[in-house]
Formats: sequence, C-alpha cells, structure tokens
Amino acid sequence: MGDFLPTTYEEMIDRGWQQPDFIYVCGDAYVDHPSFGAAIITRTLESRGFKVCFLAQPNWKTTDDFKRFGKPRLGFLVSSGNIDSMVNHYTVAKRKRREDSYSNNGEAGHRPDRAVIVYCQKIREAYRDATILIGGIEASLRRLAHYDYWDDKVRHSILVDSSADLLMYGMGENSIIEIAEALDSGLDVKYLTYLDGTVYKTKDLSVVGDHIMLPSFHEVSTNKETYARSFGVQYLNTDHYNAKVLVEPYDGYYIVQNRPNRPLTQMEFDDTYALHYQRTFHPMYQDIPAIKEVKFSLISNRGCFGACNFCALNFHQGRIIQTRSHESLIDEAKLMIEDKEFKGYIHDVGGPTANFRQPSCQKQNDKGACPTKQCLWPFRCNNLKVDHQDYLSLLKKLRNLDGVKRVFIRSGIRYDYLMYDKDETFFRELVKHHISGQLKVAPEHISNSVLDKMGKPRRGLYEKFVKKYEEINKQENMDQYLVPYLMSSHPGSNLDSAIELAEYLRDIHHQPKQVQDFYPTPGTLSTAMYYTGLDPRDLSSVYVAKTPKEKAMQRALMQYKNPKNYDLVYEALVNAGRKDLIGYDKKCLIKPKGRRKL
Repeated sequence: MGDFLPTTYEEMIDRGWQQPDFIYVCGDAYVDHPSFGAAIITRTLESRGFKVCFLAQPNWKTTDDFKRFGKPRLGFLVSSGNIDSMVNHYTVAKRKRREDSYSNNGEAGHRPDRAVIVYCQKIREAYRDATILIGGIEASLRRLAHYDYWDDKVRHSILVDSSADLLMYGMGENSIIEIAEALDSGLDVKYLTYLDGTVYKTKDLSVVGDHIMLPSFHEVSTNKETYARSFGVQYLNTDHYNAKVLVEPYDGYYIVQNRPNRPLTQMEFDDTYALHYQRTFHPMYQDIPAIKEVKFSLISNRGCFGACNFCALNFHQGRIIQTRSHESLIDEAKLMIEDKEFKGYIHDVGGPTANFRQPSCQKQNDKGACPTKQCLWPFRCNNLKVDHQDYLSLLKKLRNLDGVKRVFIRSGIRYDYLMYDKDETFFRELVKHHISGQLKVAPEHISNSVLDKMGKPRRGLYEKFVKKYEEINKQENMDQYLVPYLMSSHPGSNLDSAIELAEYLRDIHHQPKQVQDFYPTPGTLSTAMYYTGLDPRDLSSVYVAKTPKEKAMQRALMQYKNPKNYDLVYEALVNAGRKDLIGYDKKCLIKPKGRRKL
C-alpha cells in the first residue's frame, strides 16, 4: 500500500489508532501529490502529529461511508476537491460533462452537485454534534453571499447552507494548524472567532473588532446595484495587510469574514513541498487523468498581481507573490528524476503566472497590494519591478540536472510583464529552451473595450509581443508558433467587438480549435458584472450577452470558417450591419448564401 493515509477502518486499526483526530472528506479521488490541496492539508496536519484519515468520494446517498472511521476526535474537514463541483459537472452551456479528470479512469458521477453542502449534511445526519470545517476552492469562493450561475440567483454564504462550524478560505496551511492546535487544546470551535483566513457565524457582534458592515443578504439578493456595491467592497479587502473584517447580516445572525491569512514565508512554502507525499494516486485506482500534467511539473510560486477580472485568484490566493527557493525546487526535481515513469522532461515550472518570482514592488512586502490600483492594468505601474533574472537562474539550474532533457513552461507567461523587461535575455532563453513547438499565451480578446473589462493589456502591446516573438524565433532559427487563448461573451463584448475579434483572426490566419465562452464562477469581478450589468468598481453600465443565441453567435464568429457555424455567423453579421464581410473579397468572413461552394 505504501505510506498513504488510511482510507479504510482496517488501515486505521493497522496503524494502531482507535480514533482519528480528523477525517478529510474530499470530492476528488485520493491523490497524494502537492498539486492537490487535499494532500497539502492532510500532510501538513500529519507533520504536526495529528492522525488523519482520508475519505475520498464517499457515497452521499447514505451515511455509511461517513461513519467508516467513527466520529473523529477533533473534526471533519470537507472539500469538494481541486475544482468546484459545479464547474466539474457542467459546461458553461449548463450541459452535463461526460468526464471527471479527478476520478478513477476519468469517470463522471462520483461526487454530488454542491459537494461541500451535501457532504456536510450527511455528516450532520451521522453525527449531529460533530465539528465540521470546510475549505478548498468551492468553499473559499462562496464564503459570503454570491451569485450562482447554475441557479441564476444569489445564494447564501456556503457556511449557512452547509451548517458547517467554520470556513477556511484561501490557501490553508497556516489556518489548519492554528485551528487544529486550538481544538486539540480543548477550545470549542465556537470560540475560534479570531483566526485570519476564516469565516464564522455569530449572533453577537461584540466579539468583532473594527469591521465593515456589508449590505444584508436580503438586500444583495433583491437589488443588483446593492450586490455590485457589496462585491466592490469585498474586492478592496482581499489583502492580509490592509483588509478589514467584513460582516454580512442575515435574519437574526451575521456571517463574519476575518481578514485574509498572511502570505507564506519562503521557508514555510519550502516546508509545505518537502512533506512526505507519495506523489501519485492511491493504488485503489487504475488511473486519475488529472495527475498526468502535474506529476512532472513544479509549482514555483503562488499569488498573481496580474489580477484578471475573470480569474478568482485575487479572492483565493491573493495578489502577493510567494516563491519557493531554488533548493526546494531542485530537490523536488531530483525526486521526479528517480521516478521510473520520468522521461527527462519537466513539463512546467510556474504557478498562476509562471514568470512572477517576486512581489510587484517593494511596498507589497509589508504594506500589501494597492486596493484601488493594479500593477499591470491599464498600463504598468511606475513602481512595478520587472526582473526575470531569478526565474532564469532557476530554469538554468533545472535544465542542467543529470537526467533532465528539457524544461518547459506551460502554466502561462504574462506577456505584458515580459515586454516590460528591457533585458531580452529571458525572452531569448524562453524561445530557445523552454517552448515545445508552440507557446500558449492569453490575450483573451482584441477589442480594447472588452480588454478593459477583463483587466487585460491593450491590443497594441500584444501585437508588439507577437512581432518580437516572431523576430526572436527567426534570429534563433526556431520554427515555433503562438497559440492565443481567446474568450467569447465576456461582459463588455457585443457583436461589434466579437466581429472585431473575428477580423483579427482572419488577418493572422488563425482558426481556434476550441473556443472558451465566459464562465461566470463565484468570486470574480467579471461574474459580478455578468449578473448585475454594472462594474462594481465604479457602478458604470456594462453590456452583457446573456441570451443563448447571442452567446452562440459570438462563439461562432471565432470559428467563422467552420461550415457548421455559417448560419450563426451570417445572422450575426446581418444583425450588426456588417454585410460588407459577406462576399468574395479577401476581407470577407463568409460567402453569400447559396454561393458557399463556389
């Protein structure tokens, strides 16, 4: 079996345990690899001497699995897994997905919708007085009242609907140890109201210090402008150094969000990745597809000061960059090299943004990120420090290890940050050594009005990047391509901007194989725009494509050459008054009806 955590009662008894301290309930299959949050939390607890059993993908239709180990001494820990259960189950068109990369052999159907809520309800059914702690991405992004795309309404804080005792948000290594030690000392969970990175329910505000009172749940669920205002306040309070405690009133009680947890020190970050992981999935499974891309990849950083509006990182990991030391990453690479399946290729060295290896400016180290200013949008901040030397040094060390043939970067290069570097050394090294034939980058759109709502750099900078990339490839005698990630139907995108994007694709002779439609998930500024039609930062009006027909037309325009999309593209061009793009000229997107085969 190896040294996995106990997954059955018999395995627990074999360790000489009569009762676990914690039972970790997870919507994913059990993968003991540091790319999986469940592995980090359970191994962190284990490193402090706590006894942890792992309950992966329990049958939620009965309480039997939840009683497998008996009642834990300190509590249940509940997470949906590495991905939100609703995103895991449904496409943006709300169609059921056929596969689940986090389950055995990619089989779907091994977790419920809204897994955190369902698991907590079953635990309460099994053990009414058990302590329940929730965390992970699903809980983190639903910590306060939030718009739910699948129900198309504002839902309560997940702490309310789950009946859990305490919610941990963000990255939880510090929180879980503080909580575990407090519970182990005999303190009741109801007194854990003072911990950063947590959310709790109370009827008594006398225990709450300096705070901001948000609009009530009733107000945000019945008035879209009030919702936008409330989200705008939350957006300004996501940084450990300058955030206030937030209080959201409900009928007869309050949900209290303490300020975010502090960033990890480099030593703490290194320690997290030095824990005793098996680095693969439990042998009870045949295959877990999600391990393939990460098994031979290195996570070198956390946080992202890019702050794209459609990304939940701002609410989950924050904007302050945390990095692992070179020594820690090299040690992990050496473990990879010893793996019998390793073929000499490190698939990735990065994180949310690969080429961020330091805070954006010195001020962030003790004062945090600016609440009302961005580092890269709409233009670079004067205080932004641009330097790729540390990252470049790390990559050189890794590719010089015995047994390593190539080191690739696949987790995303922030091209605007790269373009702001006056030293071209890293750009050239990237082209020569770290691309596998094609570089994937994310301009997301080409219309400046849409890019402004995305929080992405303007079109002109991307075009300069493309030109520079092609120039360096030519100089280095490399024949490599760019693959742009593009998004349709983001708030701010109408048919005119979608057509502008289609014309750009025509001009660069690129036809995307897959099209990403904007997916409104909890915890993003863009989702608040989608729901309210307002930009929470200034309450300005935002155009939102909501009808299935218009969203389909915007998608089709990105693949206008596909014959299956002809009718949608034709209708979109007619509706937008752009019949000039229907014809035989090289600037036209499609031919007239009835003449398509000519």
